[in-house]
Amino acid sequence: MIVMPVQMQAENDDDNRTGSNRGTAVITRTKPKTKRPSLYRVLLLNDDYTPMEFVIHILERFFQKDREAATRIMLHVHNHGVGECGIFTYEVAETKVTQVMDFARQHQHPLQCVMEKK
Repeated sequence: MIVMPVQMQAENDDDNRTGSNRGTAVITRTKPKTKRPSLYRVLLLNDDYTPMEFVIHILERFFQKDREAATRIMLHVHNHGVGECGIFTYEVAETKVTQVMDFARQHQHPLQCVMEKK
């Protein structure tokens, strides 16, 4: 809420001549609260054909994971069938999914990347 003091002058002619009846009023404006954007999980799905090293490369390149974190996520995908790469706003998640899918196709790998609302 923003509070702004405003000088107001009385409308009575007698008071206006003397200038003695000046008051202060407060005008308030409520600032609308912005809603936080929805978040989406970006997930890699396991397959039997994409090399583990390629998945690690994807995680390093598109999700800025270090070698250790990328290896941990890759092994999770391998052992559990799915693994989370990160949590992003809709537009960022959509872009990352597209980048991963395009890169995998260019290298002739069937790797699947999806997003789901958190």
